[in-house]
Amino acid sequence: MNGLTHFDDRGGSRMVDVSGKPETRRIAEARCAVAMADQTLELIRSKRAEKGDVIEVARLAGIMGAKQTSGLIPLCHPLPITSVEMEFEPAKDPARIEIKSSVSTTAKTGVEMEAMTAVTVAALTIYDMVKSVDRAVEITDVRLVFKDGGKSGRFTGRR
Repeated sequence: MNGLTHFDDRGGSRMVDVSGKPETRRIAEARCAVAMADQTLELIRSKRAEKGDVIEVARLAGIMGAKQTSGLIPLCHPLPITSVEMEFEPAKDPARIEIKSSVSTTAKTGVEMEAMTAVTVAALTIYDMVKSVDRAVEITDVRLVFKDGGKSGRFTGRR
């Protein structure tokens, strides 16, 4: 069906059979941004949010999100994730937090979905923790910025 791997020749959904693929080192990085009011960013940076340290809670949520990806995305394979790193970069003009995840494994399929799940779950956690003071928070620019490993090799996207 037009080269889409998650459909069989009749158009039915399927999980791709990766049993014949070799295990290789896989790495993926994803990014997104969380835009907010200046005062909200200052609240986060000063660690004065009512619910606690927003960045550290979001970091843990991102790691947990990566580990739970196969339970959230129907056709993702459960993978033995070997590392999840989360980075948070506060920035001004406009006020935002840039989030980056790096996920790695040695497996038969890649960790792109795990990396993107990590940044989106972290971003949703930031929203949840500050929504009482800023309902206009926006989650933007979720994207895969890098992947390496497997038959398709290396991909570098918009940083």
